[in-house]
Amino acid sequence: MTKPPVRTIKTTATITGMTCAHCVRAVFTALAGVEGIQRADVKIGRAVIEHDGTVTPEEIRDAIKLAGYEVKDIKIDGRTLPLAP
Repeated sequence: MTKPPVRTIKTTATITGMTCAHCVRAVFTALAGVEGIQRADVKIGRAVIEHDGTVTPEEIRDAIKLAGYEVKDIKIDGRTLPLAP
């Protein structure tokens, strides 16, 4: 029996207070600890997060806050193509 494709949601967070590579690393590490996040592309001031749909905007905000930064805005971009098994 084959597994159904994994559902992927893309969410973009605008982050304030990030100024350097250490900031990027801290946010990436904090997001990596959130169950359901499959991928995070973090740059100064922004993170594009791919997750399975179980991750809430509050969990994203909390993880980024734990890293020491504030989320200014969160936009749920919607679905991306399913991942092949």
